[in-house]
Amino acid sequence: MDSIPETRHSLINVSNNGATSSSSTANRYENQKRRDWNTFGHYLNNHRPPLSLSRCSGAHVLEFLRYLDQFGKTKVHAQICPFYGLRNPPAACPCPLRQAWGSLDALIGRLRAAFEENGGKPEANPFGARAVRLYLREVRDMQSKARGISYEKKKRKRLPAQQIPALPLPPPPPAAPGAS
Repeated sequence: MDSIPETRHSLINVSNNGATSSSSTANRYENQKRRDWNTFGHYLNNHRPPLSLSRCSGAHVLEFLRYLDQFGKTKVHAQICPFYGLRNPPAACPCPLRQAWGSLDALIGRLRAAFEENGGKPEANPFGARAVRLYLREVRDMQSKARGISYEKKKRKRLPAQQIPALPLPPPPPAAPGAS
């Protein structure tokens, strides 16, 4: 874990290496990753007591994710709520707004990448900790039950046989002389 410099300023310098991408999605991803990394850096600096990245663990990442819940926009019904399990509840309820599972999952993916791009070793990456993976799974399961949405993996669509374009077959090889 001591492979990362102790200076606080080093944890927020995500560089673009001067590369320009023709794809706007790559730029958008890199920009979002940089913003997420900066946000996490500010969180560590504001932590009491302030925390260096090299001392950050999966528990601190979980604390950060719980902190982000206060800014969530996804209604997650409690089990005692009459709208628990309904996709589109007919009325308002006092259940809390939370971060959506998909947003947290994507955030952790970007932070894992940013950690390694900033000198962190993959085996010391707090964003890949088992506790973080279990927390994300728990959030996914809880939200799918509370909101009546299944988060099963999407199955790849296969084209029906008539929609698959037929490739022309090569011509048969010429018959050998004397063969009948």
